[in-house]
Amino acid sequence: MTDSSKLWRLLDTGPLDGPSNMALDEALLSCFDPGSSLPLLRLYGWNPPAFSLGRFQKPEEVLDLERCAGAGIPVVRRVTGGGCIFHAEELTYSMVCTPGQISDIIGVKESFRRLCGFLLLAYHKIGLSPAFAVDSPQRPGSLGERTPLCFAGTEEYDILVDGRKLGGNAQRRSRGLIFQHGSIPLRPALSQARPFLRCAVPAGATSLAEEGFPLEPEALKEQLLASFQENLGISLRSSAPDSKEQEKAGLLREAKYCSDAWNLEGETP
Repeated sequence: MTDSSKLWRLLDTGPLDGPSNMALDEALLSCFDPGSSLPLLRLYGWNPPAFSLGRFQKPEEVLDLERCAGAGIPVVRRVTGGGCIFHAEELTYSMVCTPGQISDIIGVKESFRRLCGFLLLAYHKIGLSPAFAVDSPQRPGSLGERTPLCFAGTEEYDILVDGRKLGGNAQRRSRGLIFQHGSIPLRPALSQARPFLRCAVPAGATSLAEEGFPLEPEALKEQLLASFQENLGISLRSSAPDSKEQEKAGLLREAKYCSDAWNLEGETP
């Protein structure tokens, strides 16, 4: 029998459009009851490809919005900070938990190290040599510098492979809960994003394919899930959004994440 204190929900929702993805992430956080909810890990993709903006970004400073609209590329705003990301050929994760569900870790930096550990473990197992930026001798001269594109800047607990940033992670604290999500690039996509950007495309980013590991999403999921359970010492139980989470996500999608007031201006409806 699985120890309930070591049990997490696993939601594999597959690829959704940008508004649906961001609405479901927020719904999972909003509906989480710290006294009774199981911590959860969600895996998902993006269809069609989309840009997501950090919580406090001004979209016109980083994106050509008219060109995005003309090409049918959605632009959504995340509830987390950081820079703009182009989501195309990638696997994305999100998680919700309390500090007590990850060994009473309270500090943001400590929780990043703990929660991103499964990525380091998975990358090691497929043959890469990853390291947190703060631990890497190949880290850039400055950490934590604000940049318009997520992959152009490096935070302490971003993951580097031979000095190049692989994906990105962001976190938010709400009601004493930890919400974190992150992007794992399968193949290079920045060249597709270039025509829509008002800023330079970074040279210091990479993807799994560029590092010699062109994994398909299902193969990567298998490794990530095994590493997630090993890293946290927990078991995952497959689940689906419940009726309350689905209802909340539907409301958020229409009222917020399909709204220019939120996506382009950051005004909460």
